[in-house]
Amino acid sequence: MAIRLPGVHAGNRYPVGVKARDDDEPIKPQYPIESVDNALRILLLLGENRSIRLTEVSEYLSVASSTAHRLLAMLQYRGFVRQAAGSRAYEPGPALTTIAFSILRQVDIRARLHPVLERLSATLGETVHLARLDGNNVTFVDSVESQRAVRVGARLGRVMPAHCTSSGKALLSMVNEDSLRHLYPDANLPALTTHSITKRSELMRQIKEIRKVGFATSAEESEEGVASVAVPLGEYSAARYALNVSSPVGRMTEQTRAEIADELLKVASEVSEFFI
Repeated sequence: MAIRLPGVHAGNRYPVGVKARDDDEPIKPQYPIESVDNALRILLLLGENRSIRLTEVSEYLSVASSTAHRLLAMLQYRGFVRQAAGSRAYEPGPALTTIAFSILRQVDIRARLHPVLERLSATLGETVHLARLDGNNVTFVDSVESQRAVRVGARLGRVMPAHCTSSGKALLSMVNEDSLRHLYPDANLPALTTHSITKRSELMRQIKEIRKVGFATSAEESEEGVASVAVPLGEYSAARYALNVSSPVGRMTEQTRAEIADELLKVASEVSEFFI
């Protein structure tokens, strides 16, 4: 049996039949906001039709035309709908298109990089993660777990403070100074372990070093007993993803850290075309 390190984790029916699970109805929130619900229902209606008219929205929501018009006006203001040229009908706006392409791109990036994660894990014998920068957090969007008996469990789906992880620090090194100050306005930072960075000044010092060497490291900064190395993927100020190799801290010697960093930097160069 594989042994993982301690503490490492491996209402009303909505329109168009949206379900929380295959066999369950969605659960209505305890304190629903009707205007928000109606706006979202308009978007779902738009997903089923190439265009919609004010009267159709009014009938669909069972609201007055004036209410439907105000909802559509707000969606139009935020770019979620627009009026078709030469018509009073509404069609998908640029904001919806941007969101759709962004989601498709993220799915595509994961699909294209997954074989790379598998290769890295097989070559290095450790758990490999793909992480994305979301503000001052990182979200682990893909992973391949090591086959060793003692290993770091996959963090797939977890969200962690960027400054506490090698992936996060690698990605922060690709953020410009103004954005960094916006992300970290306070001098003190929250900690996940006793090894976490707790001072903004120390984070900035490490970021400068990461920019020089091209990779970031973490030694028990996010979880006790876990060490990692990470590299950003993509160009400066545009990088959103990082590759991370995680291992039990006892296996992360200086030589091993250097070997992992070299391998990750090679892979980052190989996959750079994915981010053009």
